[in-house]
Amino acid sequence: MNFAATFVSLLSFISTALAVSFIVPGAVWTDTSGAKILAHGGHVIKVGTTFYWLGYSVAANVQPNIYSSTDLMNWKHVGIASTAVSQMYRPKFVFLDGKWYIWGQVNREIVTLVAPGTTPASTAYTLTGSPALIPPDARSFSDMGVFVDDTGLNYFLSSADSNNIQINNINAGTPITIGTRVADLEDGALEAPGMFKASGVYYFIMSGKTGYRPNPNKVYWATSLAGPWQGGTDIAPEAVNTYNSQNSAELVITGTSTTTYIFLGDAWDINGTDASNYEWLPISVSTSAHTATLQDFSMWTVNPNTGIVTSSGFANITLDAADGIVGGSAVIKKRAVHNINSSSNVTFTNVIGNGDKQWVSFKYSVSNVYAGEAHVSVNGAAPINLSELNSRAGHFTTVPVALSLKNGANTLTFGTTAVKGGEFEAHLEGIQVFDDY
Repeated sequence: MNFAATFVSLLSFISTALAVSFIVPGAVWTDTSGAKILAHGGHVIKVGTTFYWLGYSVAANVQPNIYSSTDLMNWKHVGIASTAVSQMYRPKFVFLDGKWYIWGQVNREIVTLVAPGTTPASTAYTLTGSPALIPPDARSFSDMGVFVDDTGLNYFLSSADSNNIQINNINAGTPITIGTRVADLEDGALEAPGMFKASGVYYFIMSGKTGYRPNPNKVYWATSLAGPWQGGTDIAPEAVNTYNSQNSAELVITGTSTTTYIFLGDAWDINGTDASNYEWLPISVSTSAHTATLQDFSMWTVNPNTGIVTSSGFANITLDAADGIVGGSAVIKKRAVHNINSSSNVTFTNVIGNGDKQWVSFKYSVSNVYAGEAHVSVNGAAPINLSELNSRAGHFTTVPVALSLKNGANTLTFGTTAVKGGEFEAHLEGIQVFDDY
């Protein structure tokens, strides 16, 4: 994929930044300035009423990048945390002894940055200490995470190159250091560790080692960090490969009405570039069965104060595919349109827009996700592949994308393109149009 060309084409569909009203897994997310959010391998924390999202930007030499938000949907770009380091993968915040640190993996070792003040939102982090391997046997590692227990103690999570997942104490000091090993979990090639605690039980989430290709992420549980750790069950149905994502971290919102657990995943492209998106989903926890399962919502919101998740009742316009004008060899069957190939399409006229960016959700399936692309044209403009607007396109039946619709009537045309002249068809159930972005 030519990312530069793709980004230019997106600009014709995405208007200037507006307030975001939904979390849409897999979609292209933009910050409050309208730029694509670049915070891969990230970590989200809450300080007071503000959330801070730390991740890396490939475009900025894999440097740690910080965003802030009060609602988990509208993110302001704080900036690159430090230019003193590059190639820092999967950075994480650590707060200890009144200081904010960023820990990340550089050259298979832990590298430490420290903020000059009392807020994590700094662009003046400096290097402190020396690169370190993981005790007690000086192991190098690939991925990392951090966990703060309700006791206030901090722990370092690592996936060693020797295929073990470790939990280590984090020691106070100047600088902070990795301390004694608390647990060592060996159950095959695992990485991308993250953890949360619910009702006294620790849930440890990690992925298999398959590069940037998704796999069924696993969840383990224990009543003590030292173990024994049990489980290794899939956090989502095996066939969906964690909804085409990899675990990055978990966020817990302790609300006034309920406690909500959120999976923060990366929806990687094949090369792990900045064209990758994000897959954030609520986690359903069974305290009796000791299971943690992702809730598959194509659009959702969470109230950061109450913790209540809402996942339905958003659309203001719903159209069956048969409400459109069917062209070419496609056929109508029970209000859906089938056999939409490269010589056919479905056109919806009089789609009422508000003159701003809006979500439009396409409900469709394809004959072979690797044999072609479904695309949309707005008001006669050049079509753009839905996969460039939402990485869930083709893999899952409901795909919301952000489109700029003019005020009043709009024309949307849904069509397909086969790869290298192969056979590819889509079956369209319908579309939903939302007032808000």
